[in-house]
Amino acid sequence: MDKNAKIYVAGHNGLVGSALVRNLQANGYSNLLLRRHAELDLTDQHATEAFFAEEKPEYVFLAAAKVGGIHANNSYPAEFIRQNLVIQTNVIHAAYKTNVQRLLFLGSSCIYPRNCPQPIKEEYLLSGPLELTNRAYAVAKIAGIETCRSYNKQFGSKFLSVMPTNLYGPNDNYDLDNSHVLPALIRKFHTAKISGSSEVEIWGSGNPRREFLYVDDMASACIFLAKLSAQAYQELLNYSVVPGLINVGYGSDLSIQNLAEKIAKVVGFTGRIIKDQNKPDGTPQKLLDSSRIHELGWKPEFSLDEGISKTYSAYTTGIDLT
Repeated sequence: MDKNAKIYVAGHNGLVGSALVRNLQANGYSNLLLRRHAELDLTDQHATEAFFAEEKPEYVFLAAAKVGGIHANNSYPAEFIRQNLVIQTNVIHAAYKTNVQRLLFLGSSCIYPRNCPQPIKEEYLLSGPLELTNRAYAVAKIAGIETCRSYNKQFGSKFLSVMPTNLYGPNDNYDLDNSHVLPALIRKFHTAKISGSSEVEIWGSGNPRREFLYVDDMASACIFLAKLSAQAYQELLNYSVVPGLINVGYGSDLSIQNLAEKIAKVVGFTGRIIKDQNKPDGTPQKLLDSSRIHELGWKPEFSLDEGISKTYSAYTTGIDLT
């Protein structure tokens, strides 16, 4: 990937997209195509194709998506499946029509069955039922994987599907109704600390186990994959077990209870942690097998403790503490 290559980051204002921009710029890539939703609506097929036809990006990081936690996914499934299907279909087709050299489609570990063997290998895709609370989003992302694979097979395109574990970091969503667990807990513990509350409630039993990857590590993994040699990249696309799909994870997990305790320590909350067991737990465990990308030479840089500290620092500098 030449330093002067024209690179389009779809969804550059989001959690992953903004991290990609930070990392690309830090590595000397300055020819970045960035469009806010007000400037380019990726659910509009004609507008998307016109943008690609005019700008002709060489590389595309498809990070634009409608995302959310358990509550949002469970409450608005029609929005999650429709918007994600439309966005990814429009971008992938436009990339094919304008001969994009490489496209990375960013998905989610929720594509895998609810009760997968752990750690989760790429070949477990479509091997069992999905988690009901986010099935619509998962089906949309699975469709994106198959879309990339189908275009590669029929047209010889080079579209790679990259499945991250749970991501967190600066520029996350802290809305308690729509956010993921880690940013939601940061907000809850911070609010409790400044208000003097003696307790913080977490959803469910606290027993489900999750893996978390700092978003700048995810960005570095994506850039690493986009820069692979032609042979190594093609081997990923041709992988006989699950072509064109690769996991990106941290390598270890922890319980939600332990996560809450870590966040409380970073935030400085010293009260009680209580559980609302009427709320859903979601999938019992999600730990990705990321051995393939690790064997290629990429490893995460940030520990969970370091990542939470950096995320909390970013959160407190971006809100009104009064």
